[in-house]
Amino acid sequence: MFKWVIKRYRRRPQRGKSKRERELFVLHKEKARALVLSLIAQENLLYQCKIKKVAIRNQSTRWGSCSAKGNLNFNFKIIFLPPALARYIVVHELCHLKEFNHGKDFWKLVSLACPDFLLEREELRRISPLLTDQIEERKLKENERIV
Repeated sequence: MFKWVIKRYRRRPQRGKSKRERELFVLHKEKARALVLSLIAQENLLYQCKIKKVAIRNQSTRWGSCSAKGNLNFNFKIIFLPPALARYIVVHELCHLKEFNHGKDFWKLVSLACPDFLLEREELRRISPLLTDQIEERKLKENERIV
């Protein structure tokens, strides 16, 4: 692993995260960034949004977020999702750059790229608890006992 990544990472420890969770984040952050940037490039051909920054974070409860300034944030765990759900998250955040709410116009924009967005949204809600810190931590502990 790159020493500079570890040094930088140690300067800003994440509060409330286990050591294993932090290691997973460092290990997968750049993979997540590559995935997200490729999906943004693909989907933004349709939406033509101006994007300022893209950040990959280790969030406990959100898959993505955006700011009025044009910054997009994504959870690194997006790489563990099925491709259709990862794409839906990126489309969802891109649409927020045009409509900063969840009104009818927002969902019309989402449906341009994801006509089955209701199914994808429901699937994401169903599997989201499987990727939360508490459940992941429990699985890691169980795996350590087995090994």
